[in-house]
Amino acid sequence: MCDVLYSPWRLKYILSKKDEECIFCVRPSVQNDEKHLILFRSEHSFVIMNLFPYNNGHLMAVPFRHVSRLADLNKAEIDDLFETVQLCEKVMHRTYSPDGLNIGLNLGRAAGAGIEAHLHVHIVPRWNGDVNFMTAIGATRVIPESFERAFEQLKEQFEKASAQLEEQIDKAGVEK
Repeated sequence: MCDVLYSPWRLKYILSKKDEECIFCVRPSVQNDEKHLILFRSEHSFVIMNLFPYNNGHLMAVPFRHVSRLADLNKAEIDDLFETVQLCEKVMHRTYSPDGLNIGLNLGRAAGAGIEAHLHVHIVPRWNGDVNFMTAIGATRVIPESFERAFEQLKEQFEKASAQLEEQIDKAGVEK
């Protein structure tokens, strides 16, 4: 017997009309970060809130370059992307104090990628008991925080964490 991952709240995304253009290419190029839920930009990647989250605070770290596989990123891009994921982990703990995190990639449609043409890393906060009767029986996902409030809190923590990182680099005399 196998377990079933039941996520009916995702049906809205699955059935929605998809843009012809890649959202991970278009949204950061528009330079309207708050409207497009972009929280942080580094040299080679950015962090965006998931518009169809599994939990409040569900983030994605995305390379700017349009690639579908890790093997297509160069060393500088890989380093930057996973430093950004590491920053997301710090910000997530400072903002939400989750009991755990799911951090991962879905490479290809068969692996569950909703946007398979542009690589992205999911960072999902998890709490003990976050899959409760509403999800399991009621087929309804409860996200207890508005996107606006989540954006405001997360943005503040990204600004603080990146400032601290810059300060550490300056003190060490290392160029990033």
